[in-house]
Parts: sequence; C-alpha cells; structure tokens
Amino acid sequence: MIRACPSTLLLTREQPALVRQLRRAASLHRVRPGVHVHSGDWRRLQPWDRYLLRVHAVARTWRAPVFCLESAAALHGMPVFDEPRDIHLLSEDGRTWRQGDVWVHGAQDARRVVEEDGLGLTGAVDTAVDLCRVLPPAFALAVADNAMRGLHRSGLALDLSSHGRAQADRRGLRQLDWLQSRASHLAESVGESVSRAAIEWLGYEHPGLQVGFHYEGASDRVDFYWRRLRTIGESDGWGKYDADDPEAVMAHFVDEKRREDRLRRHESGFIRWEWADVIRFERLDERLRQGGLRRVRPVQTSLLQTLGANPRSLPRARRTKGFSSKPGSPTSG
Repeated sequence: MIRACPSTLLLTREQPALVRQLRRAASLHRVRPGVHVHSGDWRRLQPWDRYLLRVHAVARTWRAPVFCLESAAALHGMPVFDEPRDIHLLSEDGRTWRQGDVWVHGAQDARRVVEEDGLGLTGAVDTAVDLCRVLPPAFALAVADNAMRGLHRSGLALDLSSHGRAQADRRGLRQLDWLQSRASHLAESVGESVSRAAIEWLGYEHPGLQVGFHYEGASDRVDFYWRRLRTIGESDGWGKYDADDPEAVMAHFVDEKRREDRLRRHESGFIRWEWADVIRFERLDERLRQGGLRRVRPVQTSLLQTLGANPRSLPRARRTKGFSSKPGSPTSG
C-alpha cells in the first residue's frame, strides 16, 4: 500500500469556482499548475510530506506516470531526506527530459514496475538500488538498511552488489559494494543508520546493533553497544512518542529516564546523541570521546563532509528536520 497524500489537493479543473474564491482570499498555496492546497496545510507539513504531496499532484495531473527514485521511495514509505528537488518518472520511449521540477528518465534497462492503489512505480528493491547509487553514502546506507529490514521480515535477503551489476546502469557500483558490506536489517531507524556511518568515519570501532539486556526484571534493547568497553550508545529521534499528547510525552521521558538509570547501574557508559549531532559530526565526535571511546582508525574527513547536505534536496534554508522514514515518524522504520 502506498502512502496517501498528506493533505487535500484542490485541482482547478475539478473545482474552478472554489479555487478562484480561495485564491482571492489568499488562502491557497500553488503546488504546481492547476493544483493547490490550503496554505495552512502546506505550512504545517514537514519537508518530506511536502514532497509526497508534490508527487501526488503529478499523479493527479500527468497521464499514467511511473514514479522512480525519491518519488517512488516517498510512495513506498522508504527514507526520504529533506524535500527532494525533483519529481522522478520513468520515460515511456527511453528519452530523458525535464519539465519544470519533473525529471523523466530514460531507463537503460527494464525496471520492475508495480501498480499499487492505481499508481505505477518501480518496485521496492529497484527503488532502493537506484537510490543507493546516487545518494550521499550515509543516506544511502539508511535506504539499504530499510530495504534489508523489509525483506528480512519476509524471510528474504538483498544483495545490492549483485542486483546493481545485473542492471545496465554502471553508476555507483563501488558504493553498492560498500553498502553491501555494511547494511543491516538490525538498524531500526534512519538516525541509527546515518550514525553508524559517522561513527566509522570518525575512526571509532564498530558497535553491536540492537543488543538486549536483562536487568532488575526488565528487558531493554539499545541502539549501539561497544562490548569491549561495556558502553551503550543511543541515537535519539522525534518519532518515539506523540508530541501532541502531553501525557504521552511525559510518560515517555519518565520511562526513558528509568531505563537509562537501570542500564547505567550495570554498564560502564551511556552516550546519547541527536540527529543534529550526527550532521554536525564534530558534536558526535565530542560525545563519543567524552563517553570513553578512542579512535582505532584514521578519520575520513571527506566522507564526513557528505553528512552536511544532500545535493538532491532543496537548500537548507527551506528545510526543518532532516529526514523521514515512514508515515508519521521521521525516525523509526
């Protein structure tokens, strides 16, 4: 099932009188020619949901579009970073061309196209491999982890290297090999995936993922664990509770404080960081060093620099939070 449009689209051809009335009242935001949304709805949307809305606007106005790359990922509920610049479609005749923010790609070889809820789009595996070729490596790792996690639930595995080499597209094969050697179905969020890449590039040893503990009659699972140092790492995110429910927020923080105190009583260290700490990797580096970690390999500065921006998305001035990975939760899934 594809992700639904996050707000009601108003098409001029379907409701001309209403669109004219709302336009005069300056209460519409123009999504694309002939497609509008209420201005208040647009302002409330996160960047990735604005992008999903733009994808649905193309679906409503183009003849039989077949979505690929970020556009297919948004519909599949896969990770999408910020608000991508372009809507991506597959060409019917093999030609590549652009119209405004719509980029129509002439695929070099066949892609497995599926139809869900009346929309055509590349299948989840092809979408993941296509994105893993072109995204900055840490973001590509999040896509690879997400794809492997989804297939693992069905008892299947994904070989990114083999799948990529079976296609005519020769771009990004070295990156697919790098991802294949690191991607894991154990990573449970985009924040964890990008953190894992940053930790490696900062020169620290690889942590264990989703390690379980059983202390004081409770079962706890942590994002990262450096077993040699008996140090826990947690990548905090926004999607773990309903921010519109104050009681749920309070219950979350009380439970999390009890959990952290319990783990601290039995393990040697506990390090927390947020998405902003990872993107500004110097802050993550400081937290890891303060937590007792020491470098075991050289820092890879050039790769760390790729954390700061996604060239396939709109400039930072038009963003808020950094990513989305499934409906309603920018950190889980």
